Amino acid sequence: MSLWVVRIFFLLLCVTGGYAVREVHPDMIGGGPFTGMVIGFGFGGLLIAIDEMLKGFSLRAFSAATFGMMLGSVLAWLVDRSQLFIFAGEATQWLLRLSLFISFGYIGMILAMRGNKEDFYLIIPFVRFSSQSKPENLLLLDTSVIVDGRITDLIEANFLEGVVVVPRFVLKELQQLSDSKDAIKRAKGRRGLDMLNRIQRNSRIEVKIHEADVPEETDVDSKLLKLARLLDARLYTNDFNLGKICELQKVPYVNLNTLSQILKPVILPGEVFSIKIAREGKEKGQGVGYLPDGTMVVVNQATHRVGSSVDIQVLSLHQTGAGVIVFADLKSGDAA
Repeated sequence: MSLWVVRIFFLLLCVTGGYAVREVHPDMIGGGPFTGMVIGFGFGGLLIAIDEMLKGFSLRAFSAATFGMMLGSVLAWLVDRSQLFIFAGEATQWLLRLSLFISFGYIGMILAMRGNKEDFYLIIPFVRFSSQSKPENLLLLDTSVIVDGRITDLIEANFLEGVVVVPRFVLKELQQLSDSKDAIKRAKGRRGLDMLNRIQRNSRIEVKIHEADVPEETDVDSKLLKLARLLDARLYTNDFNLGKICELQKVPYVNLNTLSQILKPVILPGEVFSIKIAREGKEKGQGVGYLPDGTMVVVNQATHRVGSSVDIQVLSLHQTGAGVIVFADLKSGDAA
């Protein structure tokens, strides 16, 4: 909205400027004062239309286009100075020069915009366009990993360092979830906002709300991938499919669910530990408990200990499609 306020103000300035030019130099613009205002309005409207067409055209793309046009112009000038068209007439030489500069300038712009910063090493092989300061470690968060909350625990436990980047479109998605009529979505959105507040209160880490919207992409996942490439950031997510797309597009990412699976404690037969019996099992006499990571533990002859903590000894492990089930017996002291 603020952008359109600036545009309207600029348009009013153009209309006022057209009126003033008509009054100061009536011989330059024919007609009455209204003619100058119309010309000013048309000029301002043209510039606003060009601005709207260039929406999404980044400063990097503009810099690349300018460099490419300059390089193409230099090449055109060299061809022109080679006396290649010396035998042509003056009118023909002027037309050939114009064609050279337009053609080489256009080709240079297109090649520069299609390339990347590595391509400039071919032109300036001993110059590296890299920052002299230590590069920032950017942690780009998606909606799923913010709502999950484990990323907050990792940051507070000093396992992650760097600058946390939260795109404006992710924040907007969290706000839409928190305002949803669906109770589950509303709870997720509010939890996500609470997690962000916890991260922002951490004085050890910096949080940046990135304003880029990536208008050329429509869905949030595509915007995140494009932004991760532009910022050279590592994407943190819980979305399995998004992680696979990151692998295909060579975008660095971390899936916290995969990390959680890797960090699961290894349980071996014969191991002894304590667990709380949460409920009765399917078979007679069985009690069921859960490890902190959600692994189900089936304990024989533990029905009478539901609701209390007991010491158990692991008998075996059974792999299923949903994970591992641990089978155990009560230790002799807790079996009574």
